[in-house]
Amino acid sequence: MSTNTLSDRTATISRHTTETKVEVRLNIDGSGQYDNKTGVGFFDHMLDLFAKHGYFDLYVRCEGDLHIDDHHTIEDVGISIGQAFKEALGDKAFINRYGTAYVPMDEALARAVVDLSGRFYLHYDATFVRNRVGAMSTEMVKHFWYSVAEHNPMNLHIAILSGTNEHHKIEAIFKAAARALREAVRRDTMNSRTPSTKGSF
Repeated sequence: MSTNTLSDRTATISRHTTETKVEVRLNIDGSGQYDNKTGVGFFDHMLDLFAKHGYFDLYVRCEGDLHIDDHHTIEDVGISIGQAFKEALGDKAFINRYGTAYVPMDEALARAVVDLSGRFYLHYDATFVRNRVGAMSTEMVKHFWYSVAEHNPMNLHIAILSGTNEHHKIEAIFKAAARALREAVRRDTMNSRTPSTKGSF
């Protein structure tokens, strides 16, 4: 069986609470098309480049309580994207499982390492001087990736190795995570169907 015969891995997630209404459509085996609108412009930009650099087709809509702040919007989008990855991956047949990426953005350098193990752990080593970039709170960068990793249970290690510009640092994180995930989800029928000595994730 060649990888050409494997069907696309897709998912649609709807998450409605008293705080947000989120719709996510994801195709892991896409071409990097995106259409993301959350009401938080800089966050939309990060989701766009996440899709582009991961070659994921990603559609996100969120109506959130932005009159309070951006917390619920970014958290719930992260939860929904994590759930979409989990649903789309299914039994994770033939995946690489692991992915690593280093991405520079001018003076900034980010590293992301992923293990789609079915176990949740986030290691996050990034600090910011500014509280916000555009309308996005810098503290929500960590919370977004926490939510993604928790709801598509995986080990995710993120670090900023250098950098002074907050925009550059955050952009490098999203690009590195996208490229690491792309490597981890890539399928090859030469791989073991379940890359684990346990026989399951």
